[in-house]
Amino acid sequence: MYDSDLTDGGVWGWLRRTRSAPPSAAAASERRKVYTSALEQAEQLFRAASTVGPATRPLLIFYGLSQAGRAIAAASSTARGDDWKLAGHGLSQKKESLLKALPNVDVTTEKPGRRSSFVRLSELLKSPLWENDAIPLNALWDTIPENLNSPLQDIGRARRTPLKTVPFFISQDPHPLLSLPVDNFPLWVVEDGSPREALEGYLAAYPTVAAHDSYPWAGDCTDHVPRFENVDDGWYSLTMNWKMPSGQSEDRAARRAYLETLGRPYKGRTYFFPLLGTNRVSLHPLMAWWAVLHTLSVLVRYQPAEWDSCVDVDHSTYAVPVEELLKHAMLALPRLIADTIDEVCDGELTSR
Repeated sequence: MYDSDLTDGGVWGWLRRTRSAPPSAAAASERRKVYTSALEQAEQLFRAASTVGPATRPLLIFYGLSQAGRAIAAASSTARGDDWKLAGHGLSQKKESLLKALPNVDVTTEKPGRRSSFVRLSELLKSPLWENDAIPLNALWDTIPENLNSPLQDIGRARRTPLKTVPFFISQDPHPLLSLPVDNFPLWVVEDGSPREALEGYLAAYPTVAAHDSYPWAGDCTDHVPRFENVDDGWYSLTMNWKMPSGQSEDRAARRAYLETLGRPYKGRTYFFPLLGTNRVSLHPLMAWWAVLHTLSVLVRYQPAEWDSCVDVDHSTYAVPVEELLKHAMLALPRLIADTIDEVCDGELTSR
């Protein structure tokens, strides 16, 4: 589809080419104007962000993402009437929490049905809102796959990060079970004195994973434990099995398609993202990035002294994780924007 870079031959080049032949929903009239203009502004803001440091980079990246969100909404095949038009942000931070430590800044959203960007895009992407809750930035931060080894604040056993699947290992032969490795289980689950119970408790935040059929065991018949495999960087993998909905043997394509209904796509793989707050479904990865970057941009704009202290490498433990996040954003977000445009137009662009 494209290379994950910022050159004209990569993601931005692919996005630029869609502007002369937009998705059909954005092919005429006002939608087309918004689609093309918003993508141009998004690209310029991202390129500008590459020239500055963490003191101001969150501001430019967030507004680049925000403009890309307008293009995504304009391209949506399910947006009816004026539902593609966005007005306002749609999420905010509790004022008193902006003076707390960075991981403890509380983020809330507007209620469903509003025209604001976060609300409309969340509805188009079947991603939850949480207007009656306040989710701390730390929890949102941990839902971004690139932050696996770069936590803002490691909260130990309470930490939940995305689980990554390895579809390459889905067998070619028909089978009634979808079976494949699931990566990024933390060491404490593996080393717990009761690993089965630890795994069950951990998976409570991943309902579709918790609904698995089985997994391989290690140990003798009197002491079965999950057979984890050491991947790298202290994270572990477990091969997991799900029964196919038909109850019959299905080919590889059908099992791969079923996997996609269990998780969410991210950079070409299916991930299981953890639930946050009282939500019953996980955040779309675009909305997780959106919530984190909006929060950082608010601190840059309205709490400049506090933000400056957060990115002070000599004194702040948050500085390096923030720097890493912003570096990842420059490469991950253009790909995610492109993937999301293709998602909302039902794969129309990549099928051409």
